[in-house]
Amino acid sequence: MSALLILIIAVVLLALGYVFYGSWLAKQWGVDPSRETPAHTSYDGKDFVPANPAVLMGHHFSSIAGAGPINGPIQAAVFGWVPVFLWCVFGGIFIGAMHDFGALFASIRHNGGSVGEIMEDSMGEKSKKLFIIFALAVLILVIASFTAVVAGTFVSVDPSAATYAANGSTAMTSILFIVIASIFGFFVYRKNAPVGPATIAGIVGIIAIVIIGQAAGLHFSRTFWVVFIAVYVTVASLLPVWILLQPRDYLSSFLLYGMMAIAVIAIVGGTFTGAATVEAPAFYGWKNPAGQPLFPFLFITVACGACSGFHSLISSGTSSKQINNEKDAQIIGYGSMIIESALGVISLIAIGVVWSQSSAGGGEKFLLSAPPTIFAGGIATMFSSFAGEKSYGLIYNLFTLAVSVFALTSLDSATRLCRYLFAELLTPIGKTREDLTGAAAFFANPIVSTLIMVVIGCGMGFMGLSQIWSVFGSANQLLAGVAMLAVCTWLGKIGRNNKMFFFPMCFMLVATLCALCITIFGNIPKLAAGAPWGTWFQTIWSVILVVLAVVLAVTAFKTLSAQAKQPKGKKA
Repeated sequence: MSALLILIIAVVLLALGYVFYGSWLAKQWGVDPSRETPAHTSYDGKDFVPANPAVLMGHHFSSIAGAGPINGPIQAAVFGWVPVFLWCVFGGIFIGAMHDFGALFASIRHNGGSVGEIMEDSMGEKSKKLFIIFALAVLILVIASFTAVVAGTFVSVDPSAATYAANGSTAMTSILFIVIASIFGFFVYRKNAPVGPATIAGIVGIIAIVIIGQAAGLHFSRTFWVVFIAVYVTVASLLPVWILLQPRDYLSSFLLYGMMAIAVIAIVGGTFTGAATVEAPAFYGWKNPAGQPLFPFLFITVACGACSGFHSLISSGTSSKQINNEKDAQIIGYGSMIIESALGVISLIAIGVVWSQSSAGGGEKFLLSAPPTIFAGGIATMFSSFAGEKSYGLIYNLFTLAVSVFALTSLDSATRLCRYLFAELLTPIGKTREDLTGAAAFFANPIVSTLIMVVIGCGMGFMGLSQIWSVFGSANQLLAGVAMLAVCTWLGKIGRNNKMFFFPMCFMLVATLCALCITIFGNIPKLAAGAPWGTWFQTIWSVILVVLAVVLAVTAFKTLSAQAKQPKGKKA
C-alpha cells in the first residue's frame, strides 16, 4: 500500500473534522471571545500568565504529544495497519479531539481548575477527591513511562553498541535545548523581545545544538540518566512557567513541526523511489500474535494517537491558566489533538515501511527494536532512499532527539500537574493552600508534593517500559472516559448540549475496564505461582483504577439521570 495515499486520506479527513465538527462543538458549548479568561482574571505571574496563542499552542501540543503517538500506533501495528489507521483518524476526530477541547473549555469556565473541580461542580466534593486520587495514580504512570523512554534514548555506555553515538548525541542536544529555551524565555518575557525575531533566533539555536550534538555526545549509564531526569523535572516543575515551560514547549513545537514536515518529504520522496511502501499486513486478525483480542486492546495500545486522558490534565492544568482568549480554545484544544492523530498515522507509516526490519515484523536489527528507534529508522529509510545513505544517520538522530524532547516536555508538565492536584486534594472547600496547617500543609507544600511524585514515578522508571506501558495505556484511556463524564455532567448542569459525549465516554469506559479486568484475571494464576513484582504492580494498580472508575461512573450516570428528569436550565 502506498504510504503517500494513506497520509493524504488521513490529512484530508482530519482537516475536515477540525473545520466542521470542531466548529460545531464550539457553537454548541457557547465559546465566547468577549469573556475574560483565568489568565487575566487570576494573573499571578507564575502559573496564571496570558500567553501568545502561538506560544501556548506550542506548549500544549508538545505537552500532550510526548512519546505517546509514536509508541502507541507502532506497538498496535501488530493488529494490522488498517484498524490502527481507522482508530487514529476517526477516534481522533470524534473522541480524542472532542475530549481535549471539552476539558480545556470547561476548565476555562472554572477559573483554570482541574477536571476534579469541574466534577465537583456537578457531582459533589466526594467525586472530586476520588478523581484527584485517580488522576495522581495515572500521573505516576506517566512519569514512570516517559522516564523509561527518555532514559532509554539517552543511555550509552558501550562504545561497540549500535546506538552508542546516536544516544550520546541525543543526550547532548537535549541538555543544550533546555539552555536555549531558558534564554528564549528570558528575552521574550523579561526583555520584551518580539516573538517573531526571537523565534527565528531560537530555531537557529536549535539547528546549532543539533550540529553540536552530532559532534559531541554525553555517555552515561541508565541509572545516571534516571537520576538526572528526576532532578530536572523537580526543578522545572517548580519554576514559573515563563522561565522554561512556555519557551521550551514553544520551541520544541517547531522541532515537532519540522519533524513532521521532514516525514512528509520523506514519504513523498520515498514514493518515487519505491521506499515508501507499507509492508505491514493490512489486518492481522481479531487477535494479535500475542493472543490479545482486537477489542479492547487495539484501543488501549494506540493511546495518545487517538485519545488520551492525560490530555485532559494538561488542558485543565496548565493550558487553561495561560489561554488569552476563549476563541483560541478550538485550535489549541481540538486542533492539537488533530495534529497528534496525524503524527500517529505517520508513526504507523514508519513501522509499515520497515516492517521486515522491526522487532514487530520479526526483524533482528538492533536499531529497530523499540518504538522510538522504529519511528526514526522508518523515516530515515525513506528519506535516505532519495537523499543518499549519508542522510540516514542525521535524520535518525534528529527524530530520536525529537522523541526525547517531547517526552521531557510531558514529564515536567505531569510533575507540575501533580503539585496542583495535591493542593486541591488537601484543601477544603472555601479554603486556600495558605490556610492549611499540620500534615495537610506539609504534604500540600509544592516542594514536598513534587518530590513525593518524582521519587515514586522516576523510581518506577527503572522498570521495563513494557511493564509500565501495559497499565499506562489502560489507565490513560480510562482517565479519558472519566474526564468526559465530568465535562458531560457539567454541560448538562448549565443546559448545554452534551449528547456528543454519551457514546465516546461509554465506549472508553467499557474498553478500558474490559482491558484492566482481562489483565487482573490473567495475572491471578501467575501470582499464585510466584510471579515477579512487576506482575504484582500491574495487578494492584489495575484493581485500584477499576474501583475508582466504577465509583465515579456510577455517580456520574446517576447525575445525568437526575439532570434528564429536570427542566432545562438557563444556558451559561
